[in-house]
Amino acid sequence: MSQVLSRLSPPAGARHKERRVGRGTGSNMGKTCGRGQKGQKARSGGDIHKLHFEGGQTPLQRRLPKRGFRVPFPKKVVGVNIGDLEIFEAGSTVGEAALRASRLVQGRGVQIKILGDGELTKKLNVSAHIFSATAKEQIEALGGSVTVLGGEQSESA
Repeated sequence: MSQVLSRLSPPAGARHKERRVGRGTGSNMGKTCGRGQKGQKARSGGDIHKLHFEGGQTPLQRRLPKRGFRVPFPKKVVGVNIGDLEIFEAGSTVGEAALRASRLVQGRGVQIKILGDGELTKKLNVSAHIFSATAKEQIEALGGSVTVLGGEQSESA
């Protein structure tokens, strides 16, 4: 049986009459209108469901001292150990593209730092943003070269 949209109505019991408060004692919602007696909840605008509201007591976030500092735009540096560079062939050039292809570096807008942990046995030409002193020594000791990207100065570890 098809129904016409203009004749649709909600099912029985789905809609209730709006309760009218403040209409005398016979209505069971007279005088205090269901708000109980005095106090903050009985007043208009007595909203106490605000975040961090503690009943008028000074909130915790105002009682505790402010401490520390957060750098608004920190540099994201990804460290790659020199032992991880063993996967590349001898004499190859290891740059950002090669490190990303081998999944040693991930993420956008990161600087690459080569660290001196591990052992390197091959001659490699490595280019990165930062080098630790031990990593630089190991690469150059094997006859490889170190190229600093982006004009950054190499750091000592």
